Amino acid sequence: MQGQTKEENAIQPPIDFVVLWVDGNDPAWQKSRQNAMQDILLTEPCEDKPEETTNGTDENRFRDFGLMRYWFRGIEAFAPWVRYVWFVTNGQKPAWLNLSHPKLRFVTHAEYIPKEYLPTFNSNVIELFLHRLKGLSERFVLFNDDMFLVSKTTPGDFFGGKNFLPRESALLDAVTAPNPRDCLAHMLINNTAILNEHFDKRQVLRQNFGKFFTLRYRGELMRNLLLAPFKQFSAFRDPHLPSSYLKSTFETVWSLEGERLLTTGTHKFRSKQDYTHWLMKCWQICAGNTAVRSTAFGRHYELWENDLSEICRGITQKKYRAVCINDSKTDLDFAHCQAELQKSFAALLPRPSAYETDDIKHA
Repeated sequence: MQGQTKEENAIQPPIDFVVLWVDGNDPAWQKSRQNAMQDILLTEPCEDKPEETTNGTDENRFRDFGLMRYWFRGIEAFAPWVRYVWFVTNGQKPAWLNLSHPKLRFVTHAEYIPKEYLPTFNSNVIELFLHRLKGLSERFVLFNDDMFLVSKTTPGDFFGGKNFLPRESALLDAVTAPNPRDCLAHMLINNTAILNEHFDKRQVLRQNFGKFFTLRYRGELMRNLLLAPFKQFSAFRDPHLPSSYLKSTFETVWSLEGERLLTTGTHKFRSKQDYTHWLMKCWQICAGNTAVRSTAFGRHYELWENDLSEICRGITQKKYRAVCINDSKTDLDFAHCQAELQKSFAALLPRPSAYETDDIKHA
């Protein structure tokens, strides 16, 4: 845990959590998604169109492991200090969700995303417009539905320092792609191109030396040292964990680059031309608006790459503050993974939370 200084304990401005969710098993949603895919193929026929939407149309991007109730239990158990929880969907509601919980803010895409971009199946669109949520705190933490708290946290784990800035690991990286069909590398380059237009890398490193070069990054520090001499940023390494944000960062970037960002809204699915919310995170780093976060804060797991038993131990033994369990491959035993993950979270958080309705609690 980062721990909190006396200054941080004294300030304590409000912090909100934002989480995105979709029920990929919903027949109505599946039909809407299929119609959107067909429209793309009919209106924009070209040889490389399937490549442009790969990584955004695969089934695994939308399937649900049935773990959201444990997400809420984790918030109640490990972050009771949060002000509001913003639950963002296209209108879908889990049957067990207690919509009358005083901290819950249930929001649909139509309430903050311009209607000309709806419906959308592109998480980048859903995330880039979050600053438009009415009433959202200046300081908020963005979760995807595969990111969970698994042990006790404090506000100082997410925001720190004299000005209570977003906690972040400033990790440099080099862009690569596992195959030509993966659009992620292209999106990272798009983000970084904007950063290089607005920031001088050498000046950023000089002014924020202690945020880039610290032993709190452990083995990740070597990559920063090796990439430091290059004149421009090539990319930032994203730990794929809950992201701490200042809403004003979104507003600043939109005011400067809104025309470019709006192009992402026109893409129903992830595209090679997209920008992502990671642009905001990296902007905060370059602007010096972050506090150092140790890389020991959390762990990003890949279901296809990491041993399932290792992932389950990481959950039940509370090895980290937060974990991400990424479902990035279609060829895995989904039913087995689902059963083991549910079992592990049930062992960690067996009691229903106040975010669950009484009829579900007592069923």
